[in-house]
Amino acid sequence: MRVLGVDPGLTRCGVGVVEGVAGRPLTMLGVGVVRTPADAEPALRLVAVEQGIEQWLDEYRPEFVAVERVFSQHNVRTVMGTAQASAVAMLCAARRGIPVALHTPSEVKAAVTGSGRADKAQVGAMVTRLLRLSAPPKPADAADALALAICHIWRAPAQNRLQQAVALHADKASIASKGRTG
Repeated sequence: MRVLGVDPGLTRCGVGVVEGVAGRPLTMLGVGVVRTPADAEPALRLVAVEQGIEQWLDEYRPEFVAVERVFSQHNVRTVMGTAQASAVAMLCAARRGIPVALHTPSEVKAAVTGSGRADKAQVGAMVTRLLRLSAPPKPADAADALALAICHIWRAPAQNRLQQAVALHADKASIASKGRTG
């Protein structure tokens, strides 16, 4: 499974590609940051984020895109930029038919470190260890993008089984109700 992780941001949008399957060693294929100038118009910054993500999608051809779910912050300006960059990442993936998964920061931290309350240094250290890197990716946005990809690789099999079970249950319930009414 090849996953592009996206840590959305308007100034720095972390991106990282990880390949592997749950229970096996993972491989980092690429990591970086799409940067936009803070003094540029927001619409132009979003175009730059889109162009950057499109380049990553072209180069790495991921099967999935994992995006950090935007959570409420006290700074409305920051959360708006984050939400806009997140929407751009989802749009780029959807345009290509690539499934998108959203993971909360605490889900990512728990998957990678074992604690949903881990700090950025702990996430960076575990990403470094899990991907057998010589040093933590910098800036933290890049490490967070890799953590998102790792989280998705590890969580996707369980999520898929759960979705299949729910669908099977719904099918059985539908058949049963048709049998009672038909």
